[in-house]
Amino acid sequence: MDILKTLSEELNIPQKQIEAAVGLIDEGNTIPFIARYRKEVTGGLDDTQLRDLETRLQYLRSLDARRAEVRDLIDAQGKLTPEIEAALERAAILAEIEDIYRPYRPKRKTRASVARERGLTPLAEALREQRPSYEPPLPELAASFINEELGVKTAGDALAGSADIIAEEISDNADYRRRLRELTREGGVITTAKAAEGDSVYTMYYEFSERVSKIAPHRVLAINRGEKEGILKVSLTLEPTSALSYLYSKELKKEDSPAKELVRAAIEDSYTRLIAPSVEREIRGELTDAAQEGAIKVFAENLRHLLMQAPIKGKTVMGLDPGYRTGCKLAVVDKTGRVIDTAVIYPTKPHERIEEAKRKVKAFIKKYHVDAVAIGNGTASRESERFIADTLREIPDCDCKYVIVSEAGASVYSASKLAAEEFPDFDVTQRSAVSIARRLQDPLAELVKIEPRSIGVGQYQHDMKPARLDEALGGVVEASVNAVGVDINTASHALLSYVAGINATLAKNIVKYREEHGEFASRADVLAVPRMGERAYQQCAGFLRVPGGEEILDNTGVHPESYEATKKLLRKYKYSPEDVRDGGMTLLRFKIQKDGEEKVCRELGIGAPTLADIVTELEKPGRDVRDSFPAPVLREDVLEISDLREGMTLTGTVRNVTDFGAFVDIGVHQDGLLHVSEIADRFIRHPSEALAVGDVINVKVKSVDTAKGRIALTAKGLGNPDKRAK
Repeated sequence: MDILKTLSEELNIPQKQIEAAVGLIDEGNTIPFIARYRKEVTGGLDDTQLRDLETRLQYLRSLDARRAEVRDLIDAQGKLTPEIEAALERAAILAEIEDIYRPYRPKRKTRASVARERGLTPLAEALREQRPSYEPPLPELAASFINEELGVKTAGDALAGSADIIAEEISDNADYRRRLRELTREGGVITTAKAAEGDSVYTMYYEFSERVSKIAPHRVLAINRGEKEGILKVSLTLEPTSALSYLYSKELKKEDSPAKELVRAAIEDSYTRLIAPSVEREIRGELTDAAQEGAIKVFAENLRHLLMQAPIKGKTVMGLDPGYRTGCKLAVVDKTGRVIDTAVIYPTKPHERIEEAKRKVKAFIKKYHVDAVAIGNGTASRESERFIADTLREIPDCDCKYVIVSEAGASVYSASKLAAEEFPDFDVTQRSAVSIARRLQDPLAELVKIEPRSIGVGQYQHDMKPARLDEALGGVVEASVNAVGVDINTASHALLSYVAGINATLAKNIVKYREEHGEFASRADVLAVPRMGERAYQQCAGFLRVPGGEEILDNTGVHPESYEATKKLLRKYKYSPEDVRDGGMTLLRFKIQKDGEEKVCRELGIGAPTLADIVTELEKPGRDVRDSFPAPVLREDVLEISDLREGMTLTGTVRNVTDFGAFVDIGVHQDGLLHVSEIADRFIRHPSEALAVGDVINVKVKSVDTAKGRIALTAKGLGNPDKRAK
């Protein structure tokens, strides 16, 4: 297989760009580094394209390795033919390679292998030929294979054994399997039925059927889970006449033969006993893999938008981890995220020491000038929200507001080794309160401390292949961290470990070196950190930031390898570092255009993409790309579900996007469901075509089921900007 050509065709990227990207990957360069600093080489392939390329490259290379392995295994048996080699070369998926190898694979004991041991192969071959007549006649021919010592006691035993051999040979035919797999994909039907009493979420699947070619990915995952829990019985079937007609056309001779009906029976046995169950497993596996990939992509996109939410800068935040019996934990963190005070209050049942709790909250807000209260959305959050809203109303001229923050994964972080190292004197709930506060201040810096799959912005994450999920989500975190950049003098080792070229060990070494030697004065100083080699420095340097350092470029996305060209550019147009710091670069782009971009690039010895990136960084040094993303909506009062009325218009924040819709926080304890059909005024196939996690939108209440706590919303006709419309 020409892997580069295949990648080019599959990803719709010119082969020259594919070759360049694969070369850089094979040299050991990281994806963020290639995407950001090797645009001239790759033709501007972005992070997502490069990650898709890398994933597919690994698969195709493993496919080629298996292809070579199977070729060698068949050759070792002395059975490799030009036809088999050609078939192996044509195989585009692993299943096709395994189909070719099936007849040559060492088998466990089967009915056919037993029949072969009993010497019935010649009879099977004769029967499969379906001669017009047999000499001696078929009954006598079968009787000649009777051998009681080998277990063939009658002519019927001989015929049955030979039929088993024919059935297995038909089942092992790679071409037959490929065609039957295609027929099943096209015309197969998934059918589910109730197997046991269980969760009502599976009610719709108690009597359900849908064609394989039409079934939605989220239904596949739901059905799989119901089957795993023993609530559903699932089958995948193809109309037998369709499959058998194909096999008859390949195996049955046109003229009559005494063996024809026996071969027909062997064909039917082959399909029902051997082929159909195998193809069902394969197709269901394909459906599951495709559904998981789709779910992982949605999860990854949700995670990216969550991580890239605008931080609330320069705000003192009080985190509140709600609880009942053990009380609500408070943690106040200053504008830099440093913990300055903690407490426990008991405003909820069974204690309900409300006035005492109010005094403590008011004292914290006044003493530390708290700007916002972040309330975790777990147990007792509804009561805690009501308590905070009431308390804030009692403070004269209070500008403090509150927001409900997802605490998914907070308990995982709180009990982790990392949290214990960061807050050795805090218990797990105190750490959780700190995490909730910091999530509001800087979602990215805090959420990187948590295993991505625990952040809770996907569906069915517990049903995914852990390695693939971790790979995809880890890539999203890495891309987000490097897109924003990291302050090397304040970043935790958890955050640093996601910087391109920096692993967990090196990240800890950087923090340790910083603690022992003080702040880094420049990017180049990081080269003094143990185990920081030139290669690692090349990969990470452009993503590290040194605010306030002597070298203004150290606080930009300009890579050190481009410093000389950047300074030459500044000299050419008579700018100084102070001009960069003071934001006096607004005319730089105009001056370059006037002189001609190509000419300027030649003078500087760089490509157009690098020049464009340099100019962007000089125009806004130290910029945070997250500032263009929506910030959380801070609230002053609480709504109850009983306050909602049909037709009521509210502002909400998208909390999660799924295959069938989006969940929107409208200030009520329960998120409302915005079905895919209610998201946009135009037709969309998937919610992600119009919405992303963190989007702030207007919604209207369609219906409210107070008893079940369900809220149906619509966004149609409300003038929301369709930011993703093509």
